Amino acid sequence: MTLEERRRIIPLAIRAALASVGVALFLLALKGYAAWTTGSVAMLGSLADTGLDLLASLVTLYGVRLAAEPADHDHRFGHGKAEALAALFQVALITLSAAGIAWRAIERFGQPGENAEAGLGILVSVVAIGVTFGLLAYQRAIVRRTGSVAILADNVHYQSDVLLNCAVIAALVLEQYAGLTGADPVFGIAIALWLAWQAFKASSAAIDQLMDKEWPEDQRAAFLDIAARQPGLRGIHDFRTRRSGSHDFAQFHMEVDPRLSVAAAHDLVEGVERNLKRAFPKVEVLIHLDPEGHVDTDNPLVEADVTPHWFGKRV
Repeated sequence: MTLEERRRIIPLAIRAALASVGVALFLLALKGYAAWTTGSVAMLGSLADTGLDLLASLVTLYGVRLAAEPADHDHRFGHGKAEALAALFQVALITLSAAGIAWRAIERFGQPGENAEAGLGILVSVVAIGVTFGLLAYQRAIVRRTGSVAILADNVHYQSDVLLNCAVIAALVLEQYAGLTGADPVFGIAIALWLAWQAFKASSAAIDQLMDKEWPEDQRAAFLDIAARQPGLRGIHDFRTRRSGSHDFAQFHMEVDPRLSVAAAHDLVEGVERNLKRAFPKVEVLIHLDPEGHVDTDNPLVEADVTPHWFGKRV
């Protein structure tokens, strides 16, 4: 990624993280007043989730800013994985939130009581839903442009907040107006289970990034299709890819005619790099040059030929 591209993308992720912090602060104050006034365990669960949202958003902001730091002497591949670590921290907070809400809901079963000021709780939840929808739309736009996993995890967190607020409204209506005693703690448990499920799903992208999982097959195929169009290329093997924050990395061994001079072979490599740069401007590419037929290792995974199937027909 060039310096100019980095300057365009990174401020977007930071602005999204700052917007998340601002929304969390507003909702925390609003729900704190509503939970105190209504005594609803569902509202209390929503308040707890918003409090953790705030902490998670602060961690996201720090992670995005750290990931934005350029490569240095100790981190030659940059700091992109700070985003994945921030995302995992959010997952831990979501899980703790789910456990706390479930415990409070179970306690409420043994202490039945009527919620006061249900109308206030409903109004607060409607306002929270509207504000959160706005944040979600903004975050999704940023994720599409930057690919930030930290912002993506934050987006998942706030998606659960919309459902939390819907559940709060349903719990208050059923218990206060329909007279269904126990609806509030039941919805509290449902909220806790939903949060636990979201935590499980949100962890996968961050773990994949930390474990250097390969790109999806369609993305790998599109990349190889561009690389193989270079005249003079004889084959590609040992193709490896990974993602770190908003940065992608790809490397492979490129085979050429062994009779070529060093300068001519180097020109072919630069031609491949130019083609890939035009098609995949965010990817940092590393190409190792091999004479055709050269065997680097007895590892079949490394030596596997990944040249596109049409290669022999077009080149």
